[in-house]
Amino acid sequence: MIIAYGFANLLQSVAAARTTVHHTFDPGLLLRLAGHRTYLIGLTCQVVGFVLAFLARRDLPLFLVQASVAAGLGVTAVLGVLVLKWRLPAAEVALLVLLFAGITALVLSAQPAPSRQLGTAGLVGLAVAVVAIAASGFFAARLHGALGSVVLGSLAGMAFSAAAVAARPLASAGSVEAFVRDPLLYLLIVHSVIGQLLLGLAMQRGSTTAAVAAMDAAGAVPAAIVGLLLLNDKIWPGREWLAGLGFLVTLAAVVGLTRYAEPQHHASARQKAIVGAGMVPVQAASTGPRSETTTSTGGVTSTGVGSIGVAGRRRPITRS
Repeated sequence: MIIAYGFANLLQSVAAARTTVHHTFDPGLLLRLAGHRTYLIGLTCQVVGFVLAFLARRDLPLFLVQASVAAGLGVTAVLGVLVLKWRLPAAEVALLVLLFAGITALVLSAQPAPSRQLGTAGLVGLAVAVVAIAASGFFAARLHGALGSVVLGSLAGMAFSAAAVAARPLASAGSVEAFVRDPLLYLLIVHSVIGQLLLGLAMQRGSTTAAVAAMDAAGAVPAAIVGLLLLNDKIWPGREWLAGLGFLVTLAAVVGLTRYAEPQHHASARQKAIVGAGMVPVQAASTGPRSETTTSTGGVTSTGVGSIGVAGRRRPITRS
């Protein structure tokens, strides 16, 4: 499950950056994204991860499953190193260790138990949440930059969180007929589609760092609270402190890892554009007189050997 979501994060963010930016809450964005093979592969990975998470929610508390879903970003960071040749700084190694420690703490503290049914009030609450999140997304789609990434990412997280709440009792359906007839199934589907649209919009704005961090926080915290209060999620007696610490450490590590979990295709595209325009790369100018040149980081530096390190350094990618 964690590996599947890790692949999904990486591939979908690449596809979203290659698609024309939408400034309205338009479901057509999903159709345009579907035109990218990269997005379809990422979506397939997400579906696989979702199915595995759905099965896990049958007996495991939401605070463990949602934290594990968010931990997929750790896999994204590792894939960036292995596939896209990102560098692995000491800070990222420390965050990966914290992530593993947090998930381990949650596994040790989570007590398996079947879910309690939501009842009519719960169904009404999820239905109201659909309208509220969609309406908020309609207005939030007009936001730009980092603010748009944070707001839309948070709304996407809320939609996925509501889908997780619906999935917990739904996974305990006694038969296929009961599963298909359960209103929770359709609430889950609607929340998931809205969340996917909001996530695509968020990834097109400001910073994917902000979008993913906001989505992870908004997706994990509400579901964990609802699970403990309403869905019979349990913690082994005496290990409540371990569960709380593990959840906070996992969430903090995931938010920290978003700085390193972004594909760098924009840097490559910019380098190609510079070459296509006939400009001399910074490295090539090292044999000439010293001058100041704008590097790929947007700063100003002297040419020469020192600038090679700057141009080759991995940096967070800004979506626009």
